[in-house]
Amino acid sequence: MYQEIWAMMERAVEDGVCPSAALAIGRSSGLLASGCFGKLDEEGHCPDETTLYDLASLTKVTATTMIALRLVEQGVIRLADRVGDFFPGTLVDKREITLGQLLTHTGGFPAHFFLWDEASSGARAAEAILAHPLAAAPGSTVIYSCMGFILLGKILEKAAGMPLDQLAAHLVFEPLGMQDTGFCPNGANLAPTERNPASGQWLRGQVHDENARFMDGVAGNAGLFSSLRDMSRFGQMLAGGGSLEGRRFLSPALFRAMLRCRTEGMNQRRALGFQLSGQDTAFMGDLVSPLAFGHTGFTGTSLLVEPEQDLYVVLLTNRVHPTRENQRLLRFRSLLHNRILATEEGA
Repeated sequence: MYQEIWAMMERAVEDGVCPSAALAIGRSSGLLASGCFGKLDEEGHCPDETTLYDLASLTKVTATTMIALRLVEQGVIRLADRVGDFFPGTLVDKREITLGQLLTHTGGFPAHFFLWDEASSGARAAEAILAHPLAAAPGSTVIYSCMGFILLGKILEKAAGMPLDQLAAHLVFEPLGMQDTGFCPNGANLAPTERNPASGQWLRGQVHDENARFMDGVAGNAGLFSSLRDMSRFGQMLAGGGSLEGRRFLSPALFRAMLRCRTEGMNQRRALGFQLSGQDTAFMGDLVSPLAFGHTGFTGTSLLVEPEQDLYVVLLTNRVHPTRENQRLLRFRSLLHNRILATEEGA
C-alpha cells in the first residue's frame, strides 16, 4: 500500500530534495507505516527512527505551545494574561499584549531580528524584544513571529519558576513517553544542518536557528531535537484529540480551545500555536479538509494532522544540509501530503 509513497521518498533523496528523511504515517490508534531514507551526511551515515533532527520551529508547537496549554489547564496562567503582568516595565505599546496573541502570532511583534544586535547576552532576550518597535498594532494581523515565541518562552519560565527545557521535559516529554526529545542533545546519531559560521564545523546537535543558538540552545521558537519515534507519539496524541494510548494528556475542553480559529478575517487562520487549513497552508497539500492543522520547521521538518481521516503525518529532514538555499522540499512536501491523503482516503 505504501510502496509508491516510499518510492516517491527515495526519488526525492536521489534528486537532491534533501539528503535524508524520516517519514511516519499514523492514526490515533497507532503507527501505520514509517520509513527512513537517504544519508545524513557525506560520511554515509543512515537515519533510523531514533536519529535526532533539529525540529526548528516545530519547537513552537511541540514544546512552547504544549507548556502554555498545560499551565492553562493547571490554573497557572490565562490566555488573557498580559505581557505587562510578567514584565512590569514593559513599554505602553506592548503592555496589553496577551498570551493568547503571542500564541496566535497576533501580538504585532516583527517576524525576526538578530538578538545579538540589541541584547548583550541571551539572558537579556526578553528585554531586547520588548524594547524593539512593533511591526503592527496588536490584534490587527497575523505576523508569524519567532520573536513573539521567544518572549512567550521567557514568560512561561517566569510563570512556572522553571527553565524552559525543564518545563518541556516535565510537562510534555515525560508524560508522552518521548524519550529522545530535548534541547542541546548529546550523542552521535544526529542529523547535521549547515556549518557554524563561527567555527566552520557542521552544526550537529547545535541548533540551526541563530537566535536560539545565541540563547545557548534553549528558546521558545527553536532549539528542540527529536526523533521519528517520538514525533510519531506526539502526532498520535494530536490525532487522538489529546489522548495517547488510553491516557489523557490534554483535556477535551483544552483540546477544543487549542484548535479554535482565533484569527478569522485576518491573513492566516491560526489556532493556539498551530496553523489551520485555509490561507497560506500550501505545505498541507491540496486535499486537506477544513479541520486539518499542523506546523513546519525551517530545517525541513513538518507535522500534519487531518482529523477527518484520523491521520497524522510526520516528516523530518535536514534539507538545509549542506545549505539553506535548497528549497525544493517546499513543493515536494505538498506533493507528498497529496499522495498520502489520497492513499489513505482510498484505503
